[in-house]
Amino acid sequence: MRYQSYLNTAVEIIGSFDGTLPLPSFLKKKFAANRKYGSNDRKQIASLCYHYYRLGKAMNDLELSERIFLGYFLCKHSSSSGFLSAFKPHWNELIEESLLQKMAMLNFPVNNIFPWKDELSKGITPDEYCISFLDQPKLFLRIRPGNKSSLIKKLNDAGLEFEMSGKDSIALANSTPIDRLIETDKEAVVQDLNSQKALDYLNESAGRNLLTGMHFPITCWDCCAASGGKSILVHDILKGRVKITASDIRESSLANLRKRFSRAGIRDFNSFPADLSSFKTMLPATPYQLIICDVPCTGSGTWSRTPEKLFYFDQEMIAGFATRQQKIVSAAIPQLQKGGLFFYITCSVFKKENEEIAEYIQKESGLQLLQAGLLKGYDKKADTMYSAVFRK
Repeated sequence: MRYQSYLNTAVEIIGSFDGTLPLPSFLKKKFAANRKYGSNDRKQIASLCYHYYRLGKAMNDLELSERIFLGYFLCKHSSSSGFLSAFKPHWNELIEESLLQKMAMLNFPVNNIFPWKDELSKGITPDEYCISFLDQPKLFLRIRPGNKSSLIKKLNDAGLEFEMSGKDSIALANSTPIDRLIETDKEAVVQDLNSQKALDYLNESAGRNLLTGMHFPITCWDCCAASGGKSILVHDILKGRVKITASDIRESSLANLRKRFSRAGIRDFNSFPADLSSFKTMLPATPYQLIICDVPCTGSGTWSRTPEKLFYFDQEMIAGFATRQQKIVSAAIPQLQKGGLFFYITCSVFKKENEEIAEYIQKESGLQLLQAGLLKGYDKKADTMYSAVFRK
């Protein structure tokens, strides 16, 4: 029976997965070792695994297969399912009921999905945040300058459903094969909605004269650059009037960044590997007018995309990330020019990584806090982030 085979394979995958690898990588490895499944079969099995992990820490005492059924029932919201009808026909009849109705029917303890309520940043509603894990986030595009009309035409011509989530932001279904339709990084950047907003304090439309007294091109250091999404963003906000230096602990990330910069048409930049959490790291004696510090963090604001990380998370890890973040900002801030701006950014929902690090920056560096706050995304099928802006 096909559905029994799906279930058996999902049970085997979940039983052998320990959270060390990202779940997509683990699934790819598993399917490569067992090629009996076609593309649609693999999607179905992967979906069962993701639904299982979306339950987070709730009802972990259930038998594994029963927890798969529960996750599937709560996360699916439309059309009857051959899979569910094969195992839970009475649930399948109710598949189109609202999530709240289904949770009430099963007396599902939704608050147990994410149990660390006392660790949350100010402004997060725990109940809403827990419920958000049961829904797949959207795919967001940031349209690059001069490409809006042509990009929207391409999406319309392809018959895709999408919605504008801002002047230059587009939301699509997460599974949209966007690379087949557009030139990513050239026409648009795949970037979460709140990641697009993390540098809004620089926008001229905000009515601020933040760059008064600074010399163009603005010297900018993206000190935890990863693959360069924030660097491309600052290039577009400042209309190319910026000289970017990018660093990251991983050379593989910088290699990806250079490829993205090439597609984005960014030619004049510097890049170098650096572990800012190590006191042994020697940095160039260069003052920057703008520093973007998008630090490594728990990633808890993105866990609705990677629910396996929620499932395997240990609360003690928060303190370890906060200590690392203190080291990174302490290494980066001395490179900031007087009058310059320092952006501290996380994709975390934990106050120890957010407000408490902002307080640490003020206390230890004397920087002036201009603005700080949560960029709430769990109510928009987007990531939740935190951003604090300082001036030296």
